[in-house]
Amino acid sequence: MLICPSRGGLFQCTGNGRARRATRTPLPPRNAAVAPPAAFLRDPDSSHGQIVQFKLSDIGEGITEVTVKEWYIKEGDSVSQFDSICEVQSDKASVTITSRYDGIIRKLHYNLDEIAYVGKPLVDIEIDASKGVAPEEDVVETPAMSHEEHTHQEIKGHKTLATPAVRRLAMENNIKLSEVIGTGKDNRILKEDILSFLAKQTGAILPPSPKAEIIAPLSKSETVPTAPKDKARKIPIPISRPVVFSGKDKTEPITGFHKAMVKTMSAALKIPHFGYCDEIDLTHLVQLREELKPLAQSRGVKLSFMPFFIKAASLGLLQYPILNASLDEGCQNVTYKASHNIGVAMDTEQGLIVPNVKNVQVSSIFEIASELNRLQALGSASQLGTNDLTGGTFTLSNIGTIGGTYAKAVILPPEVAIGALGKIQVLPRFNGKGEVFKAQIMNVSWSADHRIIDGATMARFSNLWKSYLENPALMLLDLK
Repeated sequence: MLICPSRGGLFQCTGNGRARRATRTPLPPRNAAVAPPAAFLRDPDSSHGQIVQFKLSDIGEGITEVTVKEWYIKEGDSVSQFDSICEVQSDKASVTITSRYDGIIRKLHYNLDEIAYVGKPLVDIEIDASKGVAPEEDVVETPAMSHEEHTHQEIKGHKTLATPAVRRLAMENNIKLSEVIGTGKDNRILKEDILSFLAKQTGAILPPSPKAEIIAPLSKSETVPTAPKDKARKIPIPISRPVVFSGKDKTEPITGFHKAMVKTMSAALKIPHFGYCDEIDLTHLVQLREELKPLAQSRGVKLSFMPFFIKAASLGLLQYPILNASLDEGCQNVTYKASHNIGVAMDTEQGLIVPNVKNVQVSSIFEIASELNRLQALGSASQLGTNDLTGGTFTLSNIGTIGGTYAKAVILPPEVAIGALGKIQVLPRFNGKGEVFKAQIMNVSWSADHRIIDGATMARFSNLWKSYLENPALMLLDLK
């Protein structure tokens, strides 16, 4: 076979003088070395197949690099189409990469926590030469799988349930999951099971948790006598010694969601913010939620206060659409968003993430609660998809779950407003008759883009949102 250069790329020349396209690789510059097509490499040790360089294709959202968080295969493993290859994480979401080919894994190009680049080889797969493959599409991406879907692992003919973190812990200690007895639900292997198995293998004894020693107070008759003054003077004074500390500074690259936070907050602080704060009496809402919690639980949904806050905000945005808008970079045009995609800030092990509930304006409180449950479960498992994390139009941040009363929230561009919710406190307040009663008080701190939103608009929106929460029955008039 001869490789003949042409303007359109590389062509394979046949004996009759005709040429057919060999790959879609563009012709290299003049005087440059011509390399073989990147998608296929001939394996000198194999007479049955050829090596395909499985490349990481464009994930979208302008992502050019990802971090390899977990490999589901190793060199020498056989894979089929749609089998999971690895899980990668960008600064926006986690994505599971699946195979397009049937073959044998010959090489992994990256270790865990290394940066993989779009368009570069991810793994080498040996495939059957008799089966044609399309070199244009080297990778298939699927949205991040749910926690239950990717915890199954086939080992010696039976299913073993374990989270990726547990599987990684087992791999680091050379432990086969098939030899570990799971104590979790449905025989799921937990982290404690791995540690217990490791202790039995090494003979290590886990130290007991320290307990404070309780010393009974001395009675007056058992009081220690005071030492004479002359003896007290003879007590030696300890000589202070310099403290020796051998710790070293550690430098780590900023990756994943932290990298996204750097970009977003750098852009956010270019926006002229102004704040507005108020307090909300949630006494009636607390009672209503207690009545509805058992009904929601019977439907398999955990009902928190956040669905009420989100729905009340959506009803307010219908009256003040400027708060559900975006401003272009040149500050020349305002786009009023038709959908109310309200984001909820979540604190996770990997940092701050803000998934959003889509189309709140046409959703019931129960539907919002169900979607929140889903987002929280995926967020805890680091399995949120790109669609969950993009497209937000308005944001609420519930700092009260951790603590605190007020906060100066930072707007997430291209949004123009955000609210920070404080903790709910039982405080004394006066009713209309001047009588003191126990009230369930929550504080809210709003931040808005002062380029297109004025203080009066923010105050009116806050008052309307407040009225819905202080008198939940009012929401019935505007619910759709």
